[in-house]
Amino acid sequence: MAKGIVIREAHFPGRAPIEAYGNGGFRFADMSHRGSLLCLPSGIHGWEPADATALTTADFEKLLGEADKVEILLVGTGRDLRPLPAALRAALKAAGIASDPMSTGAAVRTYNVLLAEDRAVAAALIAVD
Repeated sequence: MAKGIVIREAHFPGRAPIEAYGNGGFRFADMSHRGSLLCLPSGIHGWEPADATALTTADFEKLLGEADKVEILLVGTGRDLRPLPAALRAALKAAGIASDPMSTGAAVRTYNVLLAEDRAVAAALIAVD
């Protein structure tokens, strides 16, 4: 008997540059994803922070689980730059991760450059329209 559509957690098991962003999503590895992304050494994951305007440490649990493989986290905060909350910055620093918030467009461009240089980079990218 058919079970119908099965919804799985969005995950691309590899590292890939971001080819395009906008219209509420991203393109990478000849695929598209609607919504925000968390780009980690383990792959590219669909990401839904509880509140994109007030990120918390809980939003980054998956990243913190891979902290030993990440030196820098680029945080694309949408169209405009928003500072990261102090508690989040402290948690990242305690895990040995430098964080750099910027607009999503700037974060995509910087991520692609650092990825091409084979740097230990991760990115949290909030989708923009």
